Amino acid sequence: MIVAGQVHGGLAQGIGQAVLEGCVYDKETGQLLTGSYNDYAMPRAGDFPEFKLSTNTTLCTHNPLGVKGCGEAGAIGAPAAIANAIVDALSPLGVRHVEMPATPHRLWQIIQQRQGRMAAE
Repeated sequence: MIVAGQVHGGLAQGIGQAVLEGCVYDKETGQLLTGSYNDYAMPRAGDFPEFKLSTNTTLCTHNPLGVKGCGEAGAIGAPAAIANAIVDALSPLGVRHVEMPATPHRLWQIIQQRQGRMAAE
């Protein structure tokens, strides 16, 4: 149960980084504008589907207990996986890259811009 909790937490962090979390600064003053939880979007349990996990135990050979971390995997792989899925979905519009966080507003802007270019061609 501890390992599953760590992996779920890592996935939530990675997905949050990909689609929600972003620091915004005022361009003129450098003041952080997303300095509270009222302004900075963090993922909550209700934002995610149920995760089904499977494990493959491989003991670490570098310590006497054979233990190693487990929660980092989701946090490392999830942002790239989500970003690549978004780019794949938008590739018919010619999108090859999307900045994170890929917020709904940012994606709407990209789609509007690309559809405008396609209509002009």
